[in-house]
Amino acid sequence: MTARTLLTGGLALTLLAAACGGPDEAADDGRVQVVVGFYPLEYLAERVGGDRVQVSSLAQPGAEPHDLELRPQQIQEMAEADLVLYLGSFQPAVDDAVAENAPEHSLDVLGATEAVDGYTELGGDEEAGLDPHVWLDPTAYADLAEAVADRMAEADPEHADAYAANGAALVADLTALDEEFSTGLADCERSEIVTTHNAFGYLALRYGLEQVAIAGLSPEDEPSPQDVDSARSFAEQNGVTTIFYEEAVSPEYAETVADQVGADTAVLSPLEVVDEGEDYLSAMRQNLGALTEALGCP
Repeated sequence: MTARTLLTGGLALTLLAAACGGPDEAADDGRVQVVVGFYPLEYLAERVGGDRVQVSSLAQPGAEPHDLELRPQQIQEMAEADLVLYLGSFQPAVDDAVAENAPEHSLDVLGATEAVDGYTELGGDEEAGLDPHVWLDPTAYADLAEAVADRMAEADPEHADAYAANGAALVADLTALDEEFSTGLADCERSEIVTTHNAFGYLALRYGLEQVAIAGLSPEDEPSPQDVDSARSFAEQNGVTTIFYEEAVSPEYAETVADQVGADTAVLSPLEVVDEGEDYLSAMRQNLGALTEALGCP
């Protein structure tokens, strides 16, 4: 589907052209135009692409990205991009727009790692399929970095060596981060975590933790009273001292369970958004600090 099928009439086309003037002009500078679904893919694209790419994120800064609704201008940008990076089933609107507008110049990064074979339960009776939060395992995220480097090389063969080198540098950083997590979480008093958002299955699987989530895959899912009671029971039975919530949504359910069991609350970020001045590596290290404190790690 082209812009002509999205907006019809002379005035609408004129407005669309004006709205898209920025990206069109940017394309003239020779950089590869990359559109991404949300922050973890934005970080990958910027690290791997370096100064050879211009990256545009469909998600708004600070906004929860699951239920993103695309504007016509964003769909046009996807159609005109050199490469679209997305994570299948995470943002349904992006899935649909890719199928209609960018099937030949897109990469679904979820298929780039074997980690999805190890964690397929989403944790709710009504949910089925693959957990998309693969970036929270640094080793799986490294697989994505290599896949993005390969795909950028296809889009811009002249600079394939640069993408490979940038990808290798990112993989080295992620390998070091994985070692930090493995060491930091090796000898803890507890291994059980309670979270509001069922986003940490890959992280838990990688580092030998057990996650119980109050709500489901989306942070906006409403837990049932049974869900809340199940989390409370798990926390009591395992001596959980901290109930985790994420910064982008209300801590209400975490506070409810924490009050019931006499626990503290703390932020554990799924990195779907990051604060200004932070990046993937720094935010993950903040997560490590929160986990080591909550789990009684030396």
